[in-house]
Amino acid sequence: MSNLQSLFLPAIETELQHQVSRLDGSHTKQFHEMLTYHMGWTGEGAGLSAQGKRLRPVLLLFCCAACGGDWRRALPAAASVELVHNFSLIHDDIQDRSDTRRGRTTLWSKWGMPQGINAGDALFAISNLSLLDLLPATSCETVIKAAEILHTTCLNLTKGQFLDMSFENSSSYGLDDYWAMVGGKTAALFSTACELGSLIGQADTTIQEAYRNFGHYLGLAFQVRDDFLGIWGDVVLTGKSIESDLVTGKLSLPVLFSLEKKSAFAKRWLAGAISADEVAPLSMQLETEGAKLFSQQTEDQLTDLAMQNLRSANPQGDAGQELFDLVSKLVGRQV
Repeated sequence: MSNLQSLFLPAIETELQHQVSRLDGSHTKQFHEMLTYHMGWTGEGAGLSAQGKRLRPVLLLFCCAACGGDWRRALPAAASVELVHNFSLIHDDIQDRSDTRRGRTTLWSKWGMPQGINAGDALFAISNLSLLDLLPATSCETVIKAAEILHTTCLNLTKGQFLDMSFENSSSYGLDDYWAMVGGKTAALFSTACELGSLIGQADTTIQEAYRNFGHYLGLAFQVRDDFLGIWGDVVLTGKSIESDLVTGKLSLPVLFSLEKKSAFAKRWLAGAISADEVAPLSMQLETEGAKLFSQQTEDQLTDLAMQNLRSANPQGDAGQELFDLVSKLVGRQV
């Protein structure tokens, strides 16, 4: 962990806990517990692995500092972005009927679907209140602009989720649809984190645009890497079964590549559900058909675009260098 990250992460957790404590009242203790459980702070299996990487708030603080801003003033925005991300995870788990996340029972599985929906709604509401805590250290004009960016992103998240659910049972889903979907579900919040950081750091609009584009391409590359790991990842390192993406029928980038080629893999895929004992040979089949190389090359191309935009943003100081280092660490990651 870098020097700045070692400062950022504890500060992010403190701010997140402060924001979530809005529900720590005499009549809402269990409600508060639901949120602290989902955030990885309490309950069985609590700890760093249950909290996630906190990539989005870290990116926001890096971008703010790299523009010469005071990253401490940006903490409410960093918390806001992470709370939006976690709100979307809670609702995703419900919509996908997922029983586990990060090796733990999902919130809705533990407390029921109605309470799960309400808990997700609470995180969304708190994310908006958190953004207002930028005042008075940040101008009203900047806070209004930040709210506009965040709300537009939330709408884009719902668009991405709509596409994801719509294409689950569609035989016409292709690569163009994939990019539209991940652009909303994954890249939008990466992009917003970087743009908000540069906005609060008082960068000019040209620099803000460069940071926004940097986050967009980084988010796309991050998703492509996730898709790669979902088929060819090391189970010991990822902590989850690599069978899931093929067995559950996820239309990931490697799968779509072979479907569009109408390959031997595509024929088997379209024939029906894939069993666990078919995963190894089908993973090899995908590799033989070029899906693995295609995914790696696509990730490299997106990473190059992210780096080009980061260079255009011209990030300064230690935070700037650590932004470049962070991209390098995310590329080719194993988890």
